[in-house]
Amino acid sequence: MSYDRINAYQIMWLFVFFDLPVMSKKERKAASGFRKDLMKDGFCMMQFSVYTRNCASRESADVHVKRVKGMVPDKGQVSIMLITDKQYGDIINFWGRKTDPLEPGPKQLELF
Repeated sequence: MSYDRINAYQIMWLFVFFDLPVMSKKERKAASGFRKDLMKDGFCMMQFSVYTRNCASRESADVHVKRVKGMVPDKGQVSIMLITDKQYGDIINFWGRKTDPLEPGPKQLELF
């Protein structure tokens, strides 16, 4: 009996990028529904219009790609990118620093 070892090249990450119109109430509802459907399918928000999901294999990723395809609203653009776990590990994230001066702290009353 042979076992396929799961390694960083078999595990996949799915990225869903989307730009959906939100000008009308109907469009906002469709965009909100799309985001909720992504989260029900196990996706997590990475940025406002970027959601990610880990999949154990390419076959599993293909199943989720088909699900996302079925969720796409009538208007807007949705793109999907698959990368390996190894590639995902090479992502470099930067967070901005707050550059506004901090508000002064409360003044203490000194008695002596």
